[in-house]
Formats: sequence, C-alpha cells, structure tokens
Amino acid sequence: MSDAKTPSSSFADLFEASGGATPRRRSYRVGEEVHGTVVQVGSEGIFVDLGEQQQAFFPKLALVDARGPLDLAVGDPVRGYVTKVDGANIELGRRLSGGMSREELETALREKTPIDGKVSGVVKGGVTVDLGGTRAFCPMGMLDVRFVKDASVFLMQTLRFQVVELRGDRDVIVSRRAIVEAEQNAQRDALLSTLQLGARLHGTVTRVRDFGAFVDLGGVEGLIPTRELTHDRRRPEQVVAEGAYVEVRVLDLDTTGDRPKITLSLKALAEDPWDSVEAIVPTGKVLEGKVVKLMDFGAFVQLAPGIEGLLHASELGGGARHPGTLLSAGEPVLVVAQSIDTERRRISLVPAPKAASVGESVGGSALGLGAVVEGTVEAIERFGVFVQLEGTAGRGGRALLRARESLVPEGGDLRRAFPLGSKVRAKLISTGDKLEISLKAMKDDEERQVFERYAKDAKGQKMGTLGDLLKSKVR
Repeated sequence: MSDAKTPSSSFADLFEASGGATPRRRSYRVGEEVHGTVVQVGSEGIFVDLGEQQQAFFPKLALVDARGPLDLAVGDPVRGYVTKVDGANIELGRRLSGGMSREELETALREKTPIDGKVSGVVKGGVTVDLGGTRAFCPMGMLDVRFVKDASVFLMQTLRFQVVELRGDRDVIVSRRAIVEAEQNAQRDALLSTLQLGARLHGTVTRVRDFGAFVDLGGVEGLIPTRELTHDRRRPEQVVAEGAYVEVRVLDLDTTGDRPKITLSLKALAEDPWDSVEAIVPTGKVLEGKVVKLMDFGAFVQLAPGIEGLLHASELGGGARHPGTLLSAGEPVLVVAQSIDTERRRISLVPAPKAASVGESVGGSALGLGAVVEGTVEAIERFGVFVQLEGTAGRGGRALLRARESLVPEGGDLRRAFPLGSKVRAKLISTGDKLEISLKAMKDDEERQVFERYAKDAKGQKMGTLGDLLKSKVR
C-alpha cells in the first residue's frame, strides 16, 4: 500500500491550481527571509506573492504562533522563511529549525492535520519519529493497519503521521495507522462504486490460508478460494505467496454489509486445459500419470496439470481390497484412457498392459476366440468366478468362468474349487463386451481330440473301445 502524497507533491498541485506556475524571476535558497502579500487562502494554507510574478506556498500548519493560528486574509502582508525549494515551487515557514513548535503540534492534533516524519529508530513497543527536530513516538499498533512483525523495515523512511496525543511539554504520540486507514477508506469507496461482476483487477496477496488467499485490491480485500486458484490440486501456498502481484476476476460481490465480501478467481484468467483435453489425453494410448487421491471406489490419477482421470477399484485387480493397499499417493502409474466425457469432465482409465511403454497404442483384446488361456482367480460370485488373464490389466482382461462352465457339479462350492489367487487354465469362448472362459469347453475339446485319434488309428489296427481309451487318458 503506497503512502499518501508528500507535502511537496501536494503543494505542487495546489500551486499549479492557483495559477502561480509562472517563470521564476529569481532564485531563492532555503533559510532566506522573504516578505510578500497573501493572494489566496486555501484549506491547506495560503499563497504568497513574492513579487516578480513569483508565488510561494505557506502551509496552514506553519501559520501559528503562541496565540494560535494566524488570521490572514487576501491582501495581508506576511513574512516567513524559505523552508523548501522544488524547481519553481517554494514553500515557506515561520521558523528555520528546532522542530515543530507546541502551537503547531496543538493545531495538528486539533485539526487532524497530516504531518511528515522520518522514522529514526526502533524502540520497545514502537518507533521514534523525527518531526524536523521534534522527537515523537509511534506505538507499534499505530504504525500500520496490519500487524507489524519487524518495524526496522520502516527505518529512515519519511512517512505521513497524525498527532494523536500530547503528553506534558515534550511527549508527542503520533499514528500512521490513522492516515493509512483514511486512504484505504477513500480508495475502498471509489473502488466499490465502480466494481462489477466479471471485472479484471490487479492486487497484492496479503495472506495465504488453507482455504484460499486474500488480495488487497486497493483499500478493500477480496478472497480467492482454493478452488479458484488453479485448475489442478495444488495447495494455496504452492500457487501464490504473500506480496505477490496478481490479476484476478470478480466472481461474486456483496456490498450490503459493513464489510464487503468479494470473491475472486485466479484460474478464470488462465487457459483451461480441458479445452484441449483430447490432444493432451489421447484415448487408446499408454499415458504416464501420478496418483493424487485415493478413495474407496478408486484412484484419481493426474495426467496433466488440471486434468485427472479415475482408475476404478474394479480395474486394479485387488478384489475387495481398498485401492490404498495397491497404490500410494504420488506414485507414478501407466494407464490408458478408455473414454472422455468433456461435459462432465470425467476420464475413465484402465491400467496399461504389462511391459507397455508410454505412447504405445493399445487396441482391443489380442486374445483369439477359442484360445486356451491362463489366469488368476480374482473374485468369486454365486454365478461364477472372475479370472484375470495373464498378460492383461484391468477389467478389459478379466474373464468370467460361469458355474455351468466350471465342471463343478450343480450346487457345488465354487470357493472351494477355485480359491482366490489360484491358477486356472481354460478355453476362451467369448470375446465380446465381456470375456468368458470355459473348463467344460476345454474338456470337450480334449475328448474330441482323443476320439479323432482313436478313429484314425482304428483304420490301421484293432484297438480297445473308446471308453477304454478315455479311461487311459484320465490315468
């Protein structure tokens, strides 16, 4: 937050407004005694005609003596000393040194006139301020509108203060907080009078919390909620820091109460990665991602900043186990995007096949109908057994061995016949939406092969019956 105008800049504005910015006829030096005539009386002081089309400004704070403020009018003569020369601008005072008089300090206190002071030292409970030779004290709580942890940052700075108390003949208490608050109130009123939804503003981050970041917009603060900081899952402190200068958009505005509530967004002005999601996340190709969140139903995997997909628990091959027992947050994983729903911003993922590499295209099932496959029992249901086929990952490589195809007698115990984790070798009988395998079909194939061999051999020589041959096969 910048400080208010310095007396010199304020004087320059008043001087120019008075019509006194005329070519200088002669040079004046600090300390020189001058005589002139009052030509204009303003709220902050008077303008004095020094002759030769030259004017000077006499601050109101300096127009006091032991009896109080001087009562001057246009045309009155006045005498003073040059206290400041800034180009064509000349400022006058009644004294050259020795600091502010008691009368000046009383006037400043009574009329709440801002005065300049240089922070000269840091002491217990505050700082000392040099008012041009007069020593004043500013308590730490009056140094700024916010908590000041290290007052040394203000050392040797000339700031504007307000006299708030005079104790005895020497003790002067000043406050900078009062000046800054007045500035902020004026800025806040000006900002709120023009503020609109959707407006783009610049501000400075003042505080960073778990729930978001506060931004000073110039006399009033707004909040960027965590969800509006970035498109990805980064924490607030990973996105912004105190003192950062940011551009934000106004999302919500409520000025009905004493304290206006302004909701801001940083990510609204950043490019949305979902606008080009199909180029960033091509379906059917192996992608490298990072596990960012684990839930009961699966794992969220970050594929790019602001883009995440869901690896459903059913794709992990862990049965009823929690995904957290199979994956860890931050763990890199290889996945394949099966589908992308841009409207709902959802991506369905499956594990990449074993030995697959990033960028490799992964098509449909490479398993041929009728092939004999092997796999591991992953789950057992009343109607059958689910087997994860070797060389596959996720539900795309999970086959169902129905009870009627298992060779287990009707009413038999599938759990006993096919314990979890046991190996199964069977024939692939369906490669449609769901893979299905059959022990019965594999047995039928084996018996057919035995019969065909029997029939072939029977042409050449006499052999036993087919039943005898099958019995020998069983042995």
